[in-house]
Amino acid sequence: MRKGVKVALVGGVFVVMVGGAGYSAFSLVSGFSDDGGSAAGPSGEGGGEVRTGPPSDAEVRETSRNFLAAWAEGDARQAAGYTNDSAPAGAALTGYREDAHLTKVRITPKRASGARVPFTVSATVAYRGKSKPLSYESELTVVRRKTTGRALVDWRVSVVHPSLEKGESLATGEAPTPPVQAVDRAGTVLRKKDHPSLGPLIDELRRRYGDEAGGTPGVELYVRREGSEGAARTLLTLSKGKPGTLRTTLSAGVQRAAERAVLRYDESSVVALKPSTGEVLAVANNRGDAFNAAFEAKVMPGSTMKIVTAAMFIDKGVTTADGTAPCPPTATWQSQTIGNLKGLAPNESATFAEDFARSCNTAFVKLIDEDGVTDSSLTEEAQDKFGLGRGDWKVGLPSFEGSVPASPGPDRATNAIGQGQVQMSPLALASVTATAKTGAFRQPVIVPRSLDGRELATADGLKASTAAQLRQMMHRTAVRGTGARVMASLGGDTGAKTGSAEVDGRRKSDSWFTGYRGDVAAAAMTQRGGHGGDAAGPIVADVLRAG
Repeated sequence: MRKGVKVALVGGVFVVMVGGAGYSAFSLVSGFSDDGGSAAGPSGEGGGEVRTGPPSDAEVRETSRNFLAAWAEGDARQAAGYTNDSAPAGAALTGYREDAHLTKVRITPKRASGARVPFTVSATVAYRGKSKPLSYESELTVVRRKTTGRALVDWRVSVVHPSLEKGESLATGEAPTPPVQAVDRAGTVLRKKDHPSLGPLIDELRRRYGDEAGGTPGVELYVRREGSEGAARTLLTLSKGKPGTLRTTLSAGVQRAAERAVLRYDESSVVALKPSTGEVLAVANNRGDAFNAAFEAKVMPGSTMKIVTAAMFIDKGVTTADGTAPCPPTATWQSQTIGNLKGLAPNESATFAEDFARSCNTAFVKLIDEDGVTDSSLTEEAQDKFGLGRGDWKVGLPSFEGSVPASPGPDRATNAIGQGQVQMSPLALASVTATAKTGAFRQPVIVPRSLDGRELATADGLKASTAAQLRQMMHRTAVRGTGARVMASLGGDTGAKTGSAEVDGRRKSDSWFTGYRGDVAAAAMTQRGGHGGDAAGPIVADVLRAG
């Protein structure tokens, strides 16, 4: 133990106190059984036979105690020696004191669960005469190094703070960018407490556009990202800066509806666009993490992909909305047999519009074998007409604009019905629907192009006759097809497409739904939500109703 550090057992609590105006105090609540094991110090590996198997309770107790005590005392080198990756651990723990300016650190472990030790940290952030208390919970896991048998803390930067990810660290000082006050298209302030989904998105908008929005930075404890100039997110504000106003394309009313709608089902995301402009009106997620799946998910979209596939068939002259396209019970393409959803009756005299509205897989699979359709036909339609899959969207936030690769073999069939290698995000699918509604591709944006002068992606868009037929088929789906149950009550100029994506290893499929009403298009995804109309459908209907 370091000179000047006193050890005592007070009321069952192991206490390490740094004398005088020391760096910290450390308390450890004893919650471990003792089997007589021990851990070597940071420079020793212990003698005798190399131990194997999980660390004992005593090893977990001693290793975690030594690590946390050294950390609390401010001895980064000593603490790092109790981890299985001392170099990055030492850097992170040194930065905790020198870059994040955290003092008076007190760490209180809770009762261990096997090798996992949760703990609470209380500290003071002090910077140039300004200070505030900070408290949070984290955890560590003790593992055994195979080569030496030594029990060590399994190093993850999240041990230091649970919000940290690989490549991130803590820092305190003048914020890299001024705070922003995000407002909607009408100037209404978008507060994080009113729109929970927007919290991490506003943080990212601040990082990207804080300087352009004006304002002056305050003093903050923030997460900084390696190789990035801006703050990833603010953890504590010591002194407030003056926020600049950042205008977005969002609509506060539609955003409120989207926030409420995704709460219907876990793992749900929704995006709403204005088809005539490409402006994002709402984006909402209901997830257990901060991932913006509405913009960034990369998952199969199921039968909602049939919008793009139908456009390709029409453009290739394979069929028309009113053309005959039989819907048999099964269809085989290159040794792969594909069927329809349970309960869908075959119809040998069906029109293509009927197949679309009822979501007949087999009709689509049979049509991919027609003359003029190649392995790359769907890819070309997606890229050239809908602006998908080229990696050139500049929305204003990170986004995924879909992937529709040219696929030989069985995947040509499964891609056509939104399985196989096709991937979408709700944003990309909402854009597909917006393009079908207007015939023109307009790249989605969440902040005006005038803010930074970025170059937006372009695409050819659809022929007028193709767009008209897509609208005819989507309207039929909304009023008497698979989307009617959730869309029929909306009335007006509506269209829809349902989808359910079967994911390997899952009992329940992902639910997808997209639709439009007037000048609003929306798309939603509920992972493990079942059929498209079961979960994603009601979400989209709520958003369109608000729009």
